[in-house]
Amino acid sequence: MKRDMELIRKMVLAVEDAPTGFAPHPLKIAGYTEEQVGYHAYLMVDHGLAEATRVTTLASEGPQWVLRHLTSEGHDYAAAARDATTWRKAMSVVQEKGGAVTLDVVKALLSHLAKAGLDLLV
Repeated sequence: MKRDMELIRKMVLAVEDAPTGFAPHPLKIAGYTEEQVGYHAYLMVDHGLAEATRVTTLASEGPQWVLRHLTSEGHDYAAAARDATTWRKAMSVVQEKGGAVTLDVVKALLSHLAKAGLDLLV
């Protein structure tokens, strides 16, 4: 399964929008399967964006995790990725560069664009 930056963004924003601080359960994202969401939950944990519970079994098709809540890093990512215009600019730059970048690069790019939008670049 390929990593989907748009799905990670949607998941982070869905968890941050939950009124309790806990991730909705089950977390359903329109247009994505339970397996895709479960695998991307694993990727979010692996990258420090969220805390989750591993629910992978021998019958699982791949790694499956259930999100519990965002980390501080996850909230920072949500703040940077929330604005649709900033997100589109970041994804446009990614596509111009061939489309294959790490989550760290996306986070740095979003942060840079957010700072530029606030005239905070030195």
